[in-house]
Amino acid sequence: FCFPPCFFNPPQSAVTATPPLPSPVGGSPMEAIQESFQKVEKIGEGTYGVVYKARNKRTGQLVALKKIRLDAESEGVPSTAIREISLLKELKHPNIVKLLDVIHSQKKLYIVFEYLSQDLKKYMDSCQSGALPLSLVKNYLFQLLQGVSFCHSHRVIHRDLKPQNLLINEAGAIKLADFGLARAFGVPLRTYTHEVVVTLWYRAPEILLGCRYYSTPVDIWSIGCIFAEMMTRKALFPGDSEIDQLFQIFRILGTPTEVTWPGVTQLPDYKGSFPRWPKKEMKDIVPNLDRDGRDLLTQLLLYDPSKRISAKAALNHQYFLCRSSGTPEQRHALRRECR
Repeated sequence: FCFPPCFFNPPQSAVTATPPLPSPVGGSPMEAIQESFQKVEKIGEGTYGVVYKARNKRTGQLVALKKIRLDAESEGVPSTAIREISLLKELKHPNIVKLLDVIHSQKKLYIVFEYLSQDLKKYMDSCQSGALPLSLVKNYLFQLLQGVSFCHSHRVIHRDLKPQNLLINEAGAIKLADFGLARAFGVPLRTYTHEVVVTLWYRAPEILLGCRYYSTPVDIWSIGCIFAEMMTRKALFPGDSEIDQLFQIFRILGTPTEVTWPGVTQLPDYKGSFPRWPKKEMKDIVPNLDRDGRDLLTQLLLYDPSKRISAKAALNHQYFLCRSSGTPEQRHALRRECR
């Protein structure tokens, strides 16, 4: 059963906007938070700080409340970060988690997002039936590309896409979370408790090889890794250090050369002593993916960033000509998982 190109476009009323809260002038941001929100529970420690599930006292709406962790020696919230985060309030798209408000003073920063109960990583881990339904993988991939295409068209790069940053709901939507925060704050390798928060598994090879000027293709690489992981339920390149991450990539895609990636030998961290691995066949890597899907995955994972397919072009790929929203049983299972 084929769907029209914009097969998932939830009504805007599905996300109720929280009336904006003014940044405190006399009072502290904590007072503004306590007056406006009731914390329900702590739901995690993300890359940038502590995340709470909270309820807007005025509207009853559930939100995700992120308290941004600033360095102890920091003199406060950088003005550049405030500008970046404020810009994200204008990124309104069905496949991007809505940033509802920013509350800040010199020393504290709270960001209020719409609340979704499940992320893709937890969902994949909880699935008992083995592989995700092919129709769901295609549906999710299309939505991710829609969100990324929208952001790239507004010159916003995520830089830290991974299943934990992709939130889902029972209606079948998948949304990009933390978009643009990496640009505002950088991506710390560890939290203040020294917990490693950044995984290398979805990092583009140009970053791993020390390229200092990278752009939107880094997000496309991450989406390729996530696509393969949805198909196999296993991380495609599970490296445990930067060099191991590179070698994980090389073992599957072959060690890059000036033929496959012009200019690669000039990158700061390229070594002529890298082992030479041959390229594996894509059908051996994702055997349950059809020919069109393998072609798209190949284009998402091209070494040369200038040749890597764009999100906009990927949306028009043959792989998406026919899409299904899944069987009633699959939709029921999704609703159960996201409840």
